[in-house]
Amino acid sequence: MKRLVLIFTIACLPFSLVGQEYESLRIGLLKYKGGGDWYANPTSLPNLIQFVNDNLGAGIYPEPETVEVGSPDIFNYPFLHMTGHGNVVFSDFEIENLRNYLFSGGFLHIDDNYGMDQYIRPQLKRLFPEKELVEIGFSHDIYQCKFPFPKGLPKIHEHDNQSPQGFGIFHEGRLILFYTYETDLGDGWEDEAIHGDSYEIRLKALKMGANLIYYTFGF
Repeated sequence: MKRLVLIFTIACLPFSLVGQEYESLRIGLLKYKGGGDWYANPTSLPNLIQFVNDNLGAGIYPEPETVEVGSPDIFNYPFLHMTGHGNVVFSDFEIENLRNYLFSGGFLHIDDNYGMDQYIRPQLKRLFPEKELVEIGFSHDIYQCKFPFPKGLPKIHEHDNQSPQGFGIFHEGRLILFYTYETDLGDGWEDEAIHGDSYEIRLKALKMGANLIYYTFGF
């Protein structure tokens, strides 16, 4: 793929790609090393993309594409999604590549699928040793820019029965990384038959996911 330059304006305004139209926009699923199941929730992103296309009038390609952390191809995807239950390991080269991607205008959503937290936090500290992973206030655009979530993230699966939390890393005033914890949005995006979640629960998850994409693209 041809490497593209990412350009970000401000939150909830269109994210544009040089030489690209919305109809060719694609979402990347981040493949990482360490043994964690980066491939978990295979129906989640296709369902979310369909929801966003149907409800926001977007033209995102219907299938996500798998991309490795160290690949230059990550620069072709304004929005990257990462999930799993287990270990995560980034090499030094992958750290540099992902850091450059995020500083260049990319956005990374990490969704703890239960069990990732203890592994991803040390990697995020390596990724941004000079920055803190901070909890995002409920008034932030990520919770408001399309579908309102006045109390923050919806609770999709119980896990440890803790309140869901959204953490982020900012660069020059822009949220570049959003980490969702104790919510499991990805499970809520999956086909109904997989987890047996109600329509209401799945709709909350899909609406929150739509906010993430709208925050990035601004359709």
